[in-house]
Formats: sequence, structure tokens, C-alpha cells
Amino acid sequence: MADLRRVAGAAVFTAFVFVATAAFSAGIPVTNGYFNVGEIMVYTTALLMGPYIGAFAGGVGSMFSDIFLGFPTFAPGTLVIKATEGFIVGYLGNRALSRTSGKVWKGITAVLSVTLAVVIGYIGTAYWTGDYQVALGFPVGPQLSVGFGVPATFWLALGGMAFLIILAVGLTVDVRLGWTTLVVLLGGAEMILGYFLYESLVLGLGFISAAGEVPFNIAQAVVGLVVSIPLVRSIRRVIPSRGAAISQQPAASTP
Repeated sequence: MADLRRVAGAAVFTAFVFVATAAFSAGIPVTNGYFNVGEIMVYTTALLMGPYIGAFAGGVGSMFSDIFLGFPTFAPGTLVIKATEGFIVGYLGNRALSRTSGKVWKGITAVLSVTLAVVIGYIGTAYWTGDYQVALGFPVGPQLSVGFGVPATFWLALGGMAFLIILAVGLTVDVRLGWTTLVVLLGGAEMILGYFLYESLVLGLGFISAAGEVPFNIAQAVVGLVVSIPLVRSIRRVIPSRGAAISQQPAASTP
């Protein structure tokens, strides 16, 4: 019965990753790739379900999205890169460094909140300020193309908000937030490096073109981080044993 639940969980979360990746996308001309919010479900799945389902859902769901949206050349790389990303987040995110004190966790949280705020502010103002068109919906059905302008002040405000929220939660509610944030950032770093190497070496786009997509992939990782961690906390509050029971990982203890 446990194995059946894991298979069902893998299927459901693979579908979630696919939908999150395919239903909200914006083209990236420099590499003919696309920006998406699939990292939200990759990280959520990995943190809730553990490394194996996180790897399967992240890799397979994202790969199907590439094929479905018309990016088949990215699909093999996506399968490996997103599966590795899901495994890293699922494996490390369900473990705690039991000998680390609460003060150290709070210090980690403070440093990461500042780092994240700076990254959001810099990447947003440098690469994501201006007018954009985003496609909502699947290519085989009705799509809604939304045009909007993003001022630099939006990214500065978003960075400040992320700093305040992470710092407040990490210092007053969950001292392990710094570890979870670090784990997700490690998974995101693997994704960013993986696509850079795949596009430059395997697809033959060269280092300069591949580097042009790095800011967009950083934005994907940041969006995934900002949304998935509160989402996972909310789900665990409703179903406290969800992560540990299904992933069969050791329960994370609070230092």
C-alpha cells in the first residue's frame, strides 16, 4: 500500500510540475528557451515528498513541458538537470544538522535574507525592468497574452519584502528556515549551472549566448524559493506528517 501511495504521489506531483511549467511561460530570445514558474512545484514536491519523487516529478514533468511547448532540444537536458535539482532539494531539505545551534541557524537566515534581497533587487532592475508579454495557458487551447510594465521600484520593493519576511519568520517562528532556504538555493544553483553547460556545450550556443539566459534562470529559482517555502510550511501545518511519512526521510529536528 505504501508503494502504491508513492507511485500515486509521483504521478500527481509530476502533473503538478508539468502544469506549473507549461501554463505560464515567456520566451527568452537569446537561447530560444523560455522562462517559467515550474521551480515552484519542483521545490514544493522535493521538500514534501523527498528526493526520489522530487527527482522523478521534477525531471519528467519539466521534460514533458519542454516537448509540449515545442522545445524538444531542451528536453534531454531538462530531464537530467531538473531531476538532479529535485533530488538535491529533497535529500538535503528533509535532513537537519542536529549539532547546529539555534543561534547559528538564525545567523544563516539573516545572511541569506540579505543575499536574496540583493539578488532580487539587482537581477530585477538590471534584466526584468520594462514591458513584457506573457502567455497564459496551453498552446493547444485558448491562450491569454498579457502585456504589462515592470518598474525598477517593483523589484526593490520585492527584495525588501523578501528580506523582511524571511528574517522575521526565521528569527521568530522557524529557526531552520535558513537551512531550507540554503538547500533550495543549492538546487537552484545546480539548475542554473546545468542549463548554462547544456546550452553552451551540448546545444552549441556558445558561452556568451548561454550566459544571456543565466539571469532568467536565477529569476526562476528565486520565484520558486519565495513561493515554495511558504507553500510547504502551509501544507505541513495542515498535514504535519506529509513530508516525513511519504518520503520516508528522517524527520527534521529543530535545533
